[in-house]
Amino acid sequence: MKTPTVMVQGCTSDAGKSALVTALCRWLKRRGVQVAPFKPQNMALNSAVTLDGGEIGRAQAVQAQACGVAPHTDMNPILLKPNSDTGCQVIVQGRALTNMEATAYHAYKPTARAAVLQSYTRLAAQYAAIVVEGAGSPAEINLRAGDIANMGFAEAVDCPVILIADIDRGGVFAHMVGTLALLTETERARVQGLVINRFRGDIALLQPGLAWLERETGKPVLGVLPYLHGLDLEAEDAVPRASAAVTGGFRVVVPVLPRISNHTDFDALRRHPGVDFHFAPLTEPPAAADLIILPGSKSVQADLQALRAHGWEAHLQRHLRYGGRVLGICGGFQMLGQALHDPLGIEGAPGSVAGLGWLEASTTLAAEKQLRTVSGRLSWDAAAVSGYEIHAGVTLGPALARPFAHLDGRDDGACSADGQVAGTYLHGLFDTRLAADAILAWAGLSVAAAPDMQALREAAIDRLADAVETHLDTARLLMILEGV
Repeated sequence: MKTPTVMVQGCTSDAGKSALVTALCRWLKRRGVQVAPFKPQNMALNSAVTLDGGEIGRAQAVQAQACGVAPHTDMNPILLKPNSDTGCQVIVQGRALTNMEATAYHAYKPTARAAVLQSYTRLAAQYAAIVVEGAGSPAEINLRAGDIANMGFAEAVDCPVILIADIDRGGVFAHMVGTLALLTETERARVQGLVINRFRGDIALLQPGLAWLERETGKPVLGVLPYLHGLDLEAEDAVPRASAAVTGGFRVVVPVLPRISNHTDFDALRRHPGVDFHFAPLTEPPAAADLIILPGSKSVQADLQALRAHGWEAHLQRHLRYGGRVLGICGGFQMLGQALHDPLGIEGAPGSVAGLGWLEASTTLAAEKQLRTVSGRLSWDAAAVSGYEIHAGVTLGPALARPFAHLDGRDDGACSADGQVAGTYLHGLFDTRLAADAILAWAGLSVAAAPDMQALREAAIDRLADAVETHLDTARLLMILEGV
């Protein structure tokens, strides 16, 4: 018997596909359905480590949480991590394969398709239902040949599609009608319902438009989801547009590197009631701060060059002279050392560059990426900490004799002798409340008030599921899922 499967596709990027899949997963779990998320192909620099030791997009890890299951590499068999405007690292079923330019990846798609279908088949054998997330838009004409991310996948497994569009930015009716017009006849027939996302206002004023949309397309509008203010859900890739500000508060600044990765590390700081948090564009004069955090990076040498080109090295030196603290996470940790070596050309042309030099250590990129979930304690006050590691770098040097943390029986990271600079490979460290409080105390904040990120994420997932139950035609959703 075929496993019930439904796919959510969007008229544009950031239309709400990830959120709707998350909502449907939790809604089905509430009904007692053993459900799993699936995204055939994902392009994102925010990734998560699975229990089977692989790497997938963070959105799929959140969706797995919504299902109440552990994330697995089969839930996102193809992950593309951009390392330039035309190339990316290709991760297949959790393992980094190679770097490819866009044209080379296009030729690789038949092989990728086989991995996608293999992963889907395994999930279908284990779960009672699967909710699939598309990528970008199904109407990208130049990418239709060999498509595995949208309609190409839906046709391969013969599943129905729900199309979602974002009304908040305008043009929602044009998005819906235009997308359907650019599909083939068989693809249009596969679309079983339309969802409008992020609506705010009087729904009565929208009703004439909904009636017109149903007449024009011949597709039912399954419902209109409201704009959910203050939703605490991890972003798939885009850096949040705005950060909360606390007047006169403790200021934390994170420079937005060209290839910043895993910026979800800072979700807890963005929501901290005592922290004035800012993502700082490299092109703007950096603001004064108590703590500057150098984030993860997919192209560490290139991003370090970008920091220097925009004057951030001098700003960091001035920040330290005035007693500020600097923390580096993953690629940011590597930048703090004396040198960065990439003899194999893992992240670009082979070669070496000088680091910022505040930690007596050097990093060499290796072919094998290190992927693990870890837990332990911070070195200076024994606060519990947990998270995950995703890096190809091997860092060595005297600074490691002053570790940042002790994780699963080994040391991690380094701290400077004067206590102003620290670095770690641990992502997600601020999600552990005791660790967040301890790190911020090290940087000068005395208020212990870190948010409970697990509780916030659970509440956000439940809000999404509540929106589905309240605003969508759930009876028709079940009929679509069951192929009725």
